[in-house]
Amino acid sequence: MKLNSNSLTQVEVPSLRPLDSSSDDESSRSSNPESLSYESETSKWCAPIEPHVGYKKVLVTGGAGFIGSHVAEYLLQRGDDVVIIDEMNDYYDVRIKELNLANLRLKFKDEKRLKIYRGDICDENLMLQIFEDERPEWVCHMAARAGVRPSIQDPYVYIHSNIKGTTHLMELSARFGVKNFVFASSSSVYGGSKSTFFSEDEVVDNPVSPYAASKKACELLAYTYHHLYQLNVTGLRFFTVYGPRGRPDMAPFKFIDRISRGVEIQQFGDGSSSRDYTFISDIVDGVVRAIDRPYPYQIFNLGKGSGTSLKDFIDMVQKYTEKEAIIRVMPDQPGDVPYTCCSPYKAEHLLGYKSKVTFEEGIRRTVSWYKDAYDKHDIEVCPETQANGLGRAPSMVELRN
Repeated sequence: MKLNSNSLTQVEVPSLRPLDSSSDDESSRSSNPESLSYESETSKWCAPIEPHVGYKKVLVTGGAGFIGSHVAEYLLQRGDDVVIIDEMNDYYDVRIKELNLANLRLKFKDEKRLKIYRGDICDENLMLQIFEDERPEWVCHMAARAGVRPSIQDPYVYIHSNIKGTTHLMELSARFGVKNFVFASSSSVYGGSKSTFFSEDEVVDNPVSPYAASKKACELLAYTYHHLYQLNVTGLRFFTVYGPRGRPDMAPFKFIDRISRGVEIQQFGDGSSSRDYTFISDIVDGVVRAIDRPYPYQIFNLGKGSGTSLKDFIDMVQKYTEKEAIIRVMPDQPGDVPYTCCSPYKAEHLLGYKSKVTFEEGIRRTVSWYKDAYDKHDIEVCPETQANGLGRAPSMVELRN
């Protein structure tokens, strides 16, 4: 697999901006009978706080991964210092993570501004040493074991990485006086919710996979650490993130890769399942906004607020790859939910967050990145090395040198 950091295009991330309460937005909300009332929702929340401005030293866990590497890059570009810790596990090809780190180091050569540690966040001695040496005052915890189906096969690793790892980090953050602890939760906590829009106020006590249960457990533990130690904590429920440098085990990458090469894709179910796909630059914008706003304890959805069916998703990939998909219809998978769509209003009100990239534009950008980054298709990436090979079909790709 030939890796070249120059082949990965930089994603533009919107600069921080105040909450836009334009009359157009209000009109669009009132014209949609299925949408939640923005005005009635905001009455339940506290007043927005002003963002912290100026220099930060941020510990980014999982900084070699998809979201973590994009967040680290944004923070460094705006002038912050970043400390990355990543265990470099083999959930998907480690060479992709190494490329992300190489790309960051190529752009930010000063080792005082960018520190990189390889290790497990559950390693007590290592993490204590990092906190003592680096003294980060801001934590962006993106490290986690991801994936619904693999968690059913091996739940123990999710308890270790997600629950134990997050608890360990919050313990150290409380001890060392961290000003704000932001961590990645997931839309999976909503389980099989029947709501049109998934709201943070919903009771989410019925997770349908060990992965979802681990994320819910982290949210509960986060409140505990806020209550006991006054640690400022924000959990972010991500809704299906995709884009350049995306995880190769997820549908956007897999479908673009296989349809581009004329390789069969697996469609689980009849194509009616729907996801709130969120482009990486929008997610990074939301993460950074949360870092800058140290609320005592908050949970936010980060998504578009609109869903796309699997059938429409495949049609869109066909449009921009200019290739026809070869589809094998498979049964629904255990642990998968039929529908995700977030209510974005709380994040809009308290973070000033609002997604900018439509699904069609996001797929167009991702296909463009793929075409630029990949030209040969002669090395097997999954199923053997991607997401433990669970529920995957072969994918052959090689990054252009």
